[in-house]
Amino acid sequence: MEKFSYEENGYNRKEVNDFVSHVITETESIVKKVKEQQEEIKKLQEEIERYKQSENQIKDALLQSEKVGENIRKMAQDEKELIIKNAKESASKIINDALIRTEKIVAERLLLEKNMRQVKRKIKLIIEEQQELLEEINQIKIEKE
Repeated sequence: MEKFSYEENGYNRKEVNDFVSHVITETESIVKKVKEQQEEIKKLQEEIERYKQSENQIKDALLQSEKVGENIRKMAQDEKELIIKNAKESASKIINDALIRTEKIVAERLLLEKNMRQVKRKIKLIIEEQQELLEEINQIKIEKE
């Protein structure tokens, strides 16, 4: 605290006025700083609010991307299952077609083998008949001689 000198009518006016002037200047300076700081605080609060909004937008975007990713994974899984199902159906059809062709080929082979046995029997009969004819011819030759 400042001490003022005394004069006849009280404290030294000049010292008091200088002090008051100094206090007013300091007070005005403090008030000015407080206003500047309040403005700075207001700006910072607005900036914080913008950051919070950005953060919320980013969170929303992340949630949406997670949902989209999950949907894509589900669609991929469904697609994979559909491909596997179609592949199994195609494989089953191919196998069935192959079995049917195999059965036809086996049936044709059996028929060919049967026909071949019949042809062999007929050829054998023809050969036997030819042998009998040859024997008869030989008999006739022998008798003529």
